[in-house]
Amino acid sequence: MDWFQLFLLLIGAVACLFCITFHELAHGFAAYQLGDPTAKVNGRLTLNPISHIDWIGLMLLLTVRVGWAKPVPVDMRNFRHPKRDMAITALAGPAANFLLATAALGVASLIYHFAPQGTAAAYAIYFFLYMAVLSVGLGIFNLVPIPPLDGSKILFALLPDRIYYQYLRYERFFILAVVLLAWMGVFSVPLSFCMEGIVRGLCAVTAFPFQLAQYYFF
Repeated sequence: MDWFQLFLLLIGAVACLFCITFHELAHGFAAYQLGDPTAKVNGRLTLNPISHIDWIGLMLLLTVRVGWAKPVPVDMRNFRHPKRDMAITALAGPAANFLLATAALGVASLIYHFAPQGTAAAYAIYFFLYMAVLSVGLGIFNLVPIPPLDGSKILFALLPDRIYYQYLRYERFFILAVVLLAWMGVFSVPLSFCMEGIVRGLCAVTAFPFQLAQYYFF
């Protein structure tokens, strides 16, 4: 691996840390606003990425652009409406990723249109573009309704209480299946299709040329 490839890997790693930090911080903040201080008590309402890293999820995010962070602890007993509030808490993570992607593309667009063009500007655009694509990928992947991903907590909130709480007891055992499916590339085609569509829409909103994003990442 040459120095340029190492530099690009470093850019990717930093972008990943931004994505997972905002994702998990959003979960914790949403839970806190809804009455559960568990994340705050456990030091997870922080912008320190080390507190949020799950190393397997980070490696997957770097290599196949789908992954996850260390789950924020949530105690549903502190919620006034446990199922509804858990669904809102789960949705907050992907929502934060889509907002981060929009902001990153907005910054990339400003650099592209107004900054003096050169090596520094090119690297900055690549960094913010990479962050946007990874953040969209993280948001979409976590909306997949497979336990323990966020999408399952949103969808399964519609289940009867007896089935819902039974599911919560066993959701942690599904993580091995999720890791295996991710490594096998099962999610790659549908997620890439969704990612491209969302990034195209965000590029239109932020006036960033989608062709540039398409050249590097799709």
